[in-house]
Amino acid sequence: MDFLVTPNPILFIDEIHRFSKAQQDSLLAAVEKGTVTLIGATTENPSFEVISPLLSRCQVYVLKALEKEDLDELLTYALTQDYYLKERNIILKEREALISFCGGDARKLLNILELVVSAQKGADVVIDNETVRKELQENPLMYDKDGEQHYDIISAMIKSVRGSDPNAALYYMARMLVGGEDPKFIARRLLVLASEDIGLANPNAMLIANACFDIVHKIGMPEARIPLSECVIYLATSPKSNSAYLAVDSALARVHETGNLPIPLYLRNAPTKLMKDLDYGKDYKYAHDFPGHFVEQEYLPEEIKEDIFYRPQANVQEIKIVERLKTWWQRKYS
Repeated sequence: MDFLVTPNPILFIDEIHRFSKAQQDSLLAAVEKGTVTLIGATTENPSFEVISPLLSRCQVYVLKALEKEDLDELLTYALTQDYYLKERNIILKEREALISFCGGDARKLLNILELVVSAQKGADVVIDNETVRKELQENPLMYDKDGEQHYDIISAMIKSVRGSDPNAALYYMARMLVGGEDPKFIARRLLVLASEDIGLANPNAMLIANACFDIVHKIGMPEARIPLSECVIYLATSPKSNSAYLAVDSALARVHETGNLPIPLYLRNAPTKLMKDLDYGKDYKYAHDFPGHFVEQEYLPEEIKEDIFYRPQANVQEIKIVERLKTWWQRKYS
């Protein structure tokens, strides 16, 4: 990466996401005029935490977690070059746990190394995977319930369930539980998923998700992990359909496009004599008065009477639905 060369003062702001909207606004004029060259660092997603006018005037660089090879090199360098570590007779038998627990963070790797070395008082310092696990009283997994990891991991879990992979879904759920995530948050997301991604392919999915949500509320952790696991496995292994999700969005888009179209007179409520005299409800056909509790009549406004919002998808449950629709509405579902 080329070094930044600028005649203007450099203003470096660490954790810039902690600045309020007003404080970030105050930087705009100086950045726009070139009075300062702003460098902001943040561990959060700038799309959510940095105001759009400021973000549009900046170049975003994403710093990714270090690879295993980089961490290996750093570990070797620390053990051979650091003055304090060279004074100890360190026997590094295994390094997998050191690298695994640091989560790609160089500073965390060195902190763990220092902790493990300092905990041993003898002449020789033996480092293996078991020693590292023993010294780390709490698992330093990277998980910020209010940060980007929160959204990344729940996104991975939802996409794994949608993709019908129960193993990956359980793994990401476990990541959240170990990180201290509120189990009710996970249960709420499963409720949304049951209707959005499974829907009419398996209507029981929503019942299972709702029951899971109620149980999690009642029992809490650690027992809540069991109904959560059952629900995740059930949803991941269920047939999928997003037809209801697509249908309502299609209908909403049509409403925004066409506005308040007039409702056919025979479908309107007629609570008064005047409204009945104006033929409100006069030509309405009561479905239960006809064979099979069905009679063909137009329910949509005239302007959009040919529109189809619900399109059944190819799964066992919706194949049955489409057969019924074809029987009733041959004009639309033939």
